[in-house]
Amino acid sequence: MAALSGATSGDLAVRILHALDKSSPLLSAEAFPDATFAQLKSAVDRLASRDMVRYDPIERDEAILEPEAEEIVANGSHEARVFEALRQAVEGLTVQELEKAIGDKNVTKVGQGKAFKEKWISKTSDGKLKAQRHSIEDVTQRVLQDIQKTRTCSDSKTLADLKKRKLVRMQRIITFKIQKGEKFALEIPEEATDLTADMLASGAWRTTTFKPYNFRALGADQQSGALHPLNKVRAEFRQIFFDMGFTEMPTGKYVETGFWNFDALFVPQQHPARDLQDTFYISDPKVADPPQDKAYWENIKAVHENGKYGSIGYRYPWSSDESLRLVLRTHTTSVSANLMYKLASMKGPDGRPPPARLFSIDRVFRNETVDATHLAEFHQVEGVIADYGLTLGGLMEFMETFFGKMGITDLKFKPAYNPYTEPSMEIFSYHKGLGKLVEIGNSGMFRPEVLEPMGLPKDLRVYGWGLSLERPTMIKYGISNIRELLGHKVDLQFVRINPAVRLDKP
Repeated sequence: MAALSGATSGDLAVRILHALDKSSPLLSAEAFPDATFAQLKSAVDRLASRDMVRYDPIERDEAILEPEAEEIVANGSHEARVFEALRQAVEGLTVQELEKAIGDKNVTKVGQGKAFKEKWISKTSDGKLKAQRHSIEDVTQRVLQDIQKTRTCSDSKTLADLKKRKLVRMQRIITFKIQKGEKFALEIPEEATDLTADMLASGAWRTTTFKPYNFRALGADQQSGALHPLNKVRAEFRQIFFDMGFTEMPTGKYVETGFWNFDALFVPQQHPARDLQDTFYISDPKVADPPQDKAYWENIKAVHENGKYGSIGYRYPWSSDESLRLVLRTHTTSVSANLMYKLASMKGPDGRPPPARLFSIDRVFRNETVDATHLAEFHQVEGVIADYGLTLGGLMEFMETFFGKMGITDLKFKPAYNPYTEPSMEIFSYHKGLGKLVEIGNSGMFRPEVLEPMGLPKDLRVYGWGLSLERPTMIKYGISNIRELLGHKVDLQFVRINPAVRLDKP
């Protein structure tokens, strides 16, 4: 069969018709081995849209050798080359001598491990490596030679090992089984693409064959702007909160005092989270003015130093200077604390602070080591429910409802410790991409040491929970590395092509 590198899909379509006239059905891989997938797909789609042919795709996976595997086919496996070098050196070789004999440090390093595992070589008392057999069978080379010829490997365990060693990769191959259609003919009829005034005047439109519309065509790329997946998920989160009766908190302040970020939340001043290794401190200016409410200031000092409101406190000398240090906020709970403080001064119809549902979604900053699931700068989704008669069971039920609206089910709760909530729970969900449970949130009921210094009544209970915006986005879009979602490694094409998200649609 002549090569089709210069053939058009029209030329190939005609050739398919003539081939079918002689034999139907036919397999594209046998009849047109030099045609590319794109050429074949274009040709059969053109004919199928006119009912001239019918076709079924045939998919198979082929094993393709990587460059390192092709070298093994030519020269032998790493372990076999190590064995052969040691077999020829009867008295054995040092590692340095072995590297010099083989001429490739990587082959020496990898081959040693494999050869030791197969018990082909051993180490002598003077530290030299020595062959343990007279001959060996290079199974790796033989298997790779078979794969090179057949493009398959029947032993799944062997194939998995070769893929793990990055010697083989799998490639999906799609061919077609093509048959005659209802309107099969040896020539493709000429088709008009437009209905003209002359056709209408002469009546020629009645006998003219028109080119059918291809409703599956993708159309021209418009190069339009696109929302980042985080913004799409953020919009969905906001809508979920609004539907559940929440009010959005103002979160424009990235810089907070240690008072609101830590002390008001009953975080002791010796807590590890307040170290430079975990928190970004502002250098200019370093401190802020103390709050105007002196009574609240003294209440926080008392509850930390010696205890108050039934608490024994932390029993340490509380420092006002430490409390006034400026930090990049480590959580939006500092905003929640400020809003709960203001709630204490409000009066409902019964003269008590009214129930409230508040939420925020904004950036927070932590001095963390960056890895696949952690960034030093990320978004926190925070919710607060203040009401009378709340219980821990109600919090768990609310979490199931809240995450269920995102299509995230089968939550796992784990007891945890937070300085400002007791009891506290971490929330986990299974991430299919990472193949493990991933923490998606933290929750709990605010402690009296947080609420009562503000002036809130003893019978008012407050649920609080926070979760990362990035991790639910990773779960929804199947992303395994958070650095591919936010930061300088983000692919703009990834932003452009990803669809809108509906969290309530699994």
